[in-house]
Amino acid sequence: MQHPQAEIGVFGGSGFYELIDDPREFKVDTPYGAPSSPVMYGEIGGCPVAFLPRHGKDHQYPPHMINYRANVYAMKMLGVERIIGPNACGSLQKSVAPGDFVICDQFVDRTSGRKDTFYDGPTTTHVSSADPYCETMRETAIAAAERIGITVHPSGTVVVIQGPRFSTRSESKWFASQGWEVINMTQYPECYLARELEICYCNISLITDYDVGTEDMPPVTNDEVVRVFNENNAKVKQLLFEMIPNLPKKRDCACSSALDGAQF
Repeated sequence: MQHPQAEIGVFGGSGFYELIDDPREFKVDTPYGAPSSPVMYGEIGGCPVAFLPRHGKDHQYPPHMINYRANVYAMKMLGVERIIGPNACGSLQKSVAPGDFVICDQFVDRTSGRKDTFYDGPTTTHVSSADPYCETMRETAIAAAERIGITVHPSGTVVVIQGPRFSTRSESKWFASQGWEVINMTQYPECYLARELEICYCNISLITDYDVGTEDMPPVTNDEVVRVFNENNAKVKQLLFEMIPNLPKKRDCACSSALDGAQF
């Protein structure tokens, strides 16, 4: 079956599997195995969009078991040039409150053992990740959030932990002491793999809780994460409907030429 093409892709996270109304579903096979689920197609603001729930339709894949390469490569096969990655995150700083959005500009990788590159040889390839998120998409997302009245932090660092366990208090305090704002389990290698394929990527971190190392705050629970995320699904959908039609038609960012000079 011929797959329809879409320039915009969205990776959904916890509780975010019904982004597109009346979607069409297509199975995609990649050289890296099956993605987390069939890809769903629909429109957002009149723009064709491919949506893939990163944890699977039934949330059957925990963060450390997601086939990130298959998910990102499936988007590439479908013609996607820009990916938006909304996800549930914890806050490491009191100034970033549950319900806020953070449009991250940096990540810190604390995962282990994940397949995190498409370039295993024989051609040696080093792709820069100095600025891992697309600046054009970030600016568009920030402006869209401000227009519709969402509390948004225009920058931030997300520390990505292996999961599925949450942090200890000591780990969380360490992360917070570095000045990092957000903690998550799925941003790496998802965003970097997109860069290796010259796909733009924008992170939208929806803060669901204060992480356990934040003073005077109770330990995070999965039930609380899901509850707050579900309460804010309408805001995420509203943001995407405002953001996607306002993305520039032409890509002139560094993401589109990330492989220039990267191969030996």
